[in-house]
Amino acid sequence: MRKLSKFILASAIALLAFPNLQAEHLIVISANDTHSQIEPASDGLGGIFRRRAAFDEIRRNNKNVIAVHAGDVVQGTLYFSMFKGEVEYSAIDSLGYDVIVMGNHEFDNGIDDLAAYYKKIKAVKLSANYDFSNTPLCGVMQPYLIKTVAGKRIGFFGINVNPKGLISDDKYPGMVYLDNGEVAEATAKYLKEVQKVDFAIMVSHIGYYPESVGQVGDSIIASRSHYIDMIVGSHTHTLLQPGDPRTQVKNADGKIVTIGQNGKWGKYIATYDIDLDDMSVKYGQVKLDKSFDAKANYPAMEAWIAPYKFKVDSVMNNVLGTSARAMGDGDIPSQNWLCDAVMEMLPGISGIDKLDGVIMNKGGIRQPMPKGNVSEGLMGSMFPFDNRFMVVEVKGSDLLEALRVMATRDGDAVSKEFKVEYAGTGEATRIVSAKLNGKKIDPKKTYKIGSIDYLINGGDHMEALGKGAKLFVDNIPYGEHMKNYIKTLTKQGRVVDANDVPRMVRKK
Repeated sequence: MRKLSKFILASAIALLAFPNLQAEHLIVISANDTHSQIEPASDGLGGIFRRRAAFDEIRRNNKNVIAVHAGDVVQGTLYFSMFKGEVEYSAIDSLGYDVIVMGNHEFDNGIDDLAAYYKKIKAVKLSANYDFSNTPLCGVMQPYLIKTVAGKRIGFFGINVNPKGLISDDKYPGMVYLDNGEVAEATAKYLKEVQKVDFAIMVSHIGYYPESVGQVGDSIIASRSHYIDMIVGSHTHTLLQPGDPRTQVKNADGKIVTIGQNGKWGKYIATYDIDLDDMSVKYGQVKLDKSFDAKANYPAMEAWIAPYKFKVDSVMNNVLGTSARAMGDGDIPSQNWLCDAVMEMLPGISGIDKLDGVIMNKGGIRQPMPKGNVSEGLMGSMFPFDNRFMVVEVKGSDLLEALRVMATRDGDAVSKEFKVEYAGTGEATRIVSAKLNGKKIDPKKTYKIGSIDYLINGGDHMEALGKGAKLFVDNIPYGEHMKNYIKTLTKQGRVVDANDVPRMVRKK
């Protein structure tokens, strides 16, 4: 008996000296903004098979694992353009996601289409600030999920972006948006005080930084919170790597809230190692490179995806022309090239000869253009949206306001006829100088501007641009015109090219 007492005492002393020997851990693994990137991206990173291999390896090596996707599963490659989500949504359960939150692009084919897919997915679908009571998604979504792990109650809740100015109104009829900042704190408080969770995790599709003036982002919500412990983020494509000070935000009580996000296209996954003893978080990230290829042995999944891949490859291999340089998705050269191409082709399409300029959105350029061959598939992936060319005759005062809104996001895509200088940030942003065809934009005059229906109908908060008279509305997705434009260049012996000179610049 005395020997047993000594053993118990020695064990207790050992536990006091090394308390973590008994601590269990929860590993939350997450992806975000994978945007239909089924295969590795142009730089060789990512791919759905590598992601599954990484998930499975983490599951094999850890007792408690919960997998999360923070939204924008779809839109950005031919897999979505051609198959409308059939591949991406079917893969959700194949990869074993436990929790998913919808992104804004989940609405691209409308809420009815989204509901049809979501009803088949086994993963728990979270949204605390979208009211779906009067939509086909009624009963499909839930605001939060509580998982008990090693005796600790872990709460997950979903927070979504304000759809106004981001998602076309006709894509979400009946859905009611509730202020994401207010709902986030209220839900976390409810989970902590009523449901008695030990740890509250916000799975967010609002962005690390605010989407627009007057909105909030993950960092702001965290800084104002008393109840949120961790945020799995997405939407702004921010690559938050371990050690980045942005991953550690002090809340209203001075406590650290860990925030993570993995950029875009599924090149990385995040790991959040939660110590269930002291509830501390260690943030990590896994780079999905070719080292995972040998582990990605999934013959059944490969056989399932093969017919889709064959059809995608057949389009990707159809060469239309040549690019003289590499351009990023939405960088200055790609913005300049797109707008100048539209300026060149739109008069012939619309029948309106004297356009003053073109305004497009850099966010609509979804893939980079490599130097060399330009294929039909590449163009379809670069411009995948069902947007149509439009021409409006807009007052100078409204055009200046549209340019100011563009300046709040550090400029956007305009044709070479524009030269704009701006200053300030957020609500204080102002246009310092704005010229069109070498002349100062006159608030009292009218201008014929080419653009797309998404912007003219108020997308990207460009309501001012839509106040003008609509002179032309096309009936063909503009991505088809871009393919034809490349063919025309080739017939003329020309190549795709652009310069690096920005047309909207911040005044020093």
